[in-house]
Amino acid sequence: MSENSLNTRREMNVDGTVYHYYSLSAAEAAGAGPVTKMPRCLKVLYENLLRHEDGIGVNSEDLMLFSERSRVIGSDAEVLYYPSRLMLVDSSGVPLLADLAALREAMLRNGGDPMTINPAIPCDLVIDHSVMVDFRGSSDALDKNMDLEYSRNSERYQFLRWAEKAFKNFRIVPPGMGICHQVNLEALARGIWIEKSGDHLIVAPETLLGMDSHTPMINCLGILGWGVGGLEGGAAMLGMPVSMVFPRVVGCRLSGALKPGVTATDMVLTLTKRLREYGVVAAFVEFFGPGLENLKLSDRATLANMSPEYGATMGFFPIDEEMLGYLEKTGRGDNVALIRAYAKEQGLWHDPDAPQPAYNEVVDFDMSAVEPSIAGPNHPHNHTPLPKASAKFTETILPSCGALPDSGAPVDGVDWTLEHGDLAIAAISSCTNTSNPAVMIAAGLLARNAVRRGLTVKPWVKTSLTPGSRVVADYLKTSGLQTSLDQLGYQVAGFGCTTCMGNSGPLAENVEAAVKAHDVAMVAVLSGNRNFDGRIHPLARANFICSPPLVIAYALAGSMCVDITAEPLGKDTDGNPVMLADIWPDPDELNDIIDTVLVAERYTGIYEGMFDGDARWQAVDGGDGTLFAWPNDTYMKRPPFFNDIEPALPKTGDILGARPLAMYGDGITTDHISPVGTITESSAAGQYLIEQGVQPVDFNSFAARRVNHDVMIRGTFANIHIQNQMVPDRKGG
Repeated sequence: MSENSLNTRREMNVDGTVYHYYSLSAAEAAGAGPVTKMPRCLKVLYENLLRHEDGIGVNSEDLMLFSERSRVIGSDAEVLYYPSRLMLVDSSGVPLLADLAALREAMLRNGGDPMTINPAIPCDLVIDHSVMVDFRGSSDALDKNMDLEYSRNSERYQFLRWAEKAFKNFRIVPPGMGICHQVNLEALARGIWIEKSGDHLIVAPETLLGMDSHTPMINCLGILGWGVGGLEGGAAMLGMPVSMVFPRVVGCRLSGALKPGVTATDMVLTLTKRLREYGVVAAFVEFFGPGLENLKLSDRATLANMSPEYGATMGFFPIDEEMLGYLEKTGRGDNVALIRAYAKEQGLWHDPDAPQPAYNEVVDFDMSAVEPSIAGPNHPHNHTPLPKASAKFTETILPSCGALPDSGAPVDGVDWTLEHGDLAIAAISSCTNTSNPAVMIAAGLLARNAVRRGLTVKPWVKTSLTPGSRVVADYLKTSGLQTSLDQLGYQVAGFGCTTCMGNSGPLAENVEAAVKAHDVAMVAVLSGNRNFDGRIHPLARANFICSPPLVIAYALAGSMCVDITAEPLGKDTDGNPVMLADIWPDPDELNDIIDTVLVAERYTGIYEGMFDGDARWQAVDGGDGTLFAWPNDTYMKRPPFFNDIEPALPKTGDILGARPLAMYGDGITTDHISPVGTITESSAAGQYLIEQGVQPVDFNSFAARRVNHDVMIRGTFANIHIQNQMVPDRKGG
């Protein structure tokens, strides 16, 4: 219970129910400064402090000085944040839970009660980082990939089944349901937080921490939240606040509307470059302005999702009728009246006629100026207008490529050859875009139009469709568009991150052999959010991000050296050239399909029983008990960090005589530091696994083996393209 030193606790009656809340206007009246004029994201953060005032971490001075401190850019003043809930994914969540399991053992060794080690706030773990695209292009690809996923990850899933029973406040969304951020957007998030305090109901903004960098996708619902690492996630899980310096808040004023044929993907790639150039690293970006009324909730989700790519902590949107309408359309309309009343009372509602909040800085962005776009070859902010995409490849990648045979690199067993710039992968993947019905239905319509003209995907291209939720597969099937996608090799291959995080699976053996033999510069095109060097596939020299319909267009063209805006994608059954404009979806037909298939019953039906899992999940036995029975395998190894832990903190000393091991320069990403994707046979981690009797086909990914510290230390700085400047004659770890 808050100490409530500013006497801000108030009541509101909504539809006959009385709720208690902590009033921002009451804090201002008590002398806390102009808190009602702050950006909405800071209002949520301030309310969070009002509700958690305990006289220790948060005291009356913190509350009185918050508004003043928030206006000082570069201040080292800190603020605490207590999230309502924590969201985990398997790649980062399993290591955290393994730490808790080891901590329980340490607690017991030190004479304590291991059951005191439990999540203190509600935690949801979504298993989405484990499925790989081993099979594609067939009606049974989904089942085969899921069978392999369970086979490869049986030890990890046994651990999770144990954790599901052993820990309180903890739920698991099993494999095959979707990507955490999309499941969070479509089902887990409520839009407001209600909890009991004695006989009273306390209402507050819903807040979140997620152990994945794209957690800010939920900002589109007016929910404060961002991604954190294991240490912060673990602290929050155990009831501790997250401490941070006061964030700089950059307002992004949106104006205009997207032109017909321009997608939310084009917009976010353009905005990513704009904000990167402006400089919003570690800032809160808050969207406002007249253009908001022209943005669907799913478009806002796309903009919020890629906030890590433009460098911001968040991409925050206000609450308005569009947000409430989305909750109703997805079967979560129970609290719409309460959300509306609370948001208006606390100044969290978007009123286009209200005075502009007191942002530290403002950036203007005219949506009507956005053109079809692509980003690559190796960073999401490498924005390029679509007509210049082929030139971007030829200017940045081709100069470093060796010569190929005059007729191209031969491929065993086929009558075609490979050229530099040919597509190895064309994947519709990632929550960034598959959460947006407009671009997914556009992809389906483009596929239908292409099939009608007799176009086919080039045979060397590995196609895959891995939506972020089962809702997508359902509406594509209901609309009849999945049939055409199937004909182009875009059968559903899984529900998870897959290609976007490097789980793209192998290429055809003959293609891989030809690429390696002739060092062909192959390209991956995906509808994801990250395209770092070496992330998508070890043999993809360049990686480009674009919208789902453009992914299919490139699969039809087969090469990044083709200017798909000016050159034919192929020829129809009569031998006539077919241009991209000839098969681009009609916007009226697209909107009609959206209105028909997106109904609340679709969402509630898909997500009913989302925590139950299928027969595979139900068959996994993790055992019972307070403590986990650690197996002797290469996945789950007891973390060594707590082996010698005692109640008293150990003394620490200075580090003397330290010397550098590596110097990497600029542009180092998380993928370079600790990769999530493929473990290659020649790598230190691969060699270690072979020594343990693991065959290369069973290596799985770094993300799947994060609880094996012997694998992960060998994966540190092991990206195949990384360059240690102290050893200029070699690359790769």
